[in-house]
Amino acid sequence: MLKRRHLLGSALTSLSLPLPLLSLAASAAAAERRFVFVILRGGMDGLSAAPVPGDPAFAEARGPLAAFASPVLPLEGLFALNPLLPQMHAMYGRGELLVVHATGLTYRERSHFDAQQILESGGTRPYELATGWLGRALSLPGGRPAVALQTAVPLVLRGSGNGNGGNGTVDTWAPSVLPEPSPDLVARLQAMYRDDPALSQALERARGLRGDPAMAGADAMSTGPGRGAAVALIRQAAEFLQRGKQIAVLEVGGWDSHANQAAPQGALSNNLRTLDAMLAALRDGLLPAATWSRTVVLVATEFGREVAINGTQGTDHGSGGVAFVAGGAVNGGRVIADWPGLAKRERFEGRDLRITTDLRAVQRTILGEHLGVPRAALDTVALPGSAGLPRIDLLRG
Repeated sequence: MLKRRHLLGSALTSLSLPLPLLSLAASAAAAERRFVFVILRGGMDGLSAAPVPGDPAFAEARGPLAAFASPVLPLEGLFALNPLLPQMHAMYGRGELLVVHATGLTYRERSHFDAQQILESGGTRPYELATGWLGRALSLPGGRPAVALQTAVPLVLRGSGNGNGGNGTVDTWAPSVLPEPSPDLVARLQAMYRDDPALSQALERARGLRGDPAMAGADAMSTGPGRGAAVALIRQAAEFLQRGKQIAVLEVGGWDSHANQAAPQGALSNNLRTLDAMLAALRDGLLPAATWSRTVVLVATEFGREVAINGTQGTDHGSGGVAFVAGGAVNGGRVIADWPGLAKRERFEGRDLRITTDLRAVQRTILGEHLGVPRAALDTVALPGSAGLPRIDLLRG
């Protein structure tokens, strides 16, 4: 019989500082914090990324997918990491990575489009909300400057009032095959836009988003970047975060795994290697200036996969899966899970890993405790309907 572990919740700490000093200190600290959201599009198989060999039903439930080319990387208790994630395992050992297992959305209907809409909007039903949970948070007073590493603002960053050039501004950046504009052209644009505050402000923001020329033409879009391009993209994100952006959003596609899932050079294996390299590159890019110590990274996907292998040696759309929370600000080296078990009777509809931790509880803790979003705004603006979710112990004291 599995012992269900409840690792959620913790007590609040009382502070004795005078309120004005406390507010100023909190504001100054919040201004230094960074947040990166990495969206894995396609539905990552959480039981491949973070297998649970300590569950008595794991081997039988997963069949051939329970066997790995090399030994899994042990975590606490029942849990492990895929052997293709050695750098993330090193982060776990340094207390910089949390594994949140048996997590997911309120949605259970297995559509990529609907599930991704909920993942980004923060709602409970598809298209219930037309803006994003992070965008709405950035639209609040004191919102942070953000950048999406792609050609258009993703839904998660869309919110009213965050495109006007002030706090909470959302910009986009993507590699380009076009040459850098000449200084003469930039000077002419500055002169032309001088009397138009909106255009002159936009030009200055664009100049501040100049990227690494080596990225020009890189295939780093969300349709499925190669490992080198994805790593270069997250290094660019680290550079923007060092220059003053406080929020960055990236996405990696291609996590659907209906066939030949365990192939050593297949899509899932290569994506896991890419994710491992990306998080290591982000850490390397933020560590020298100590920005890493003030950074939280959330890695999440729209849903997990079915527990059992299918007829084409892959897995079909499921519900429960895994999320990763990384960063120097994270109280890591732990697995957060109320583990439901993998025996067929314990699965959702007899098919999926059952969700026992609402992903919005993770988002809520990051917004409230790391980015300083007030509780009332969490309840009504950023993540409406989430007030009853438990606090999760994610961050260092």
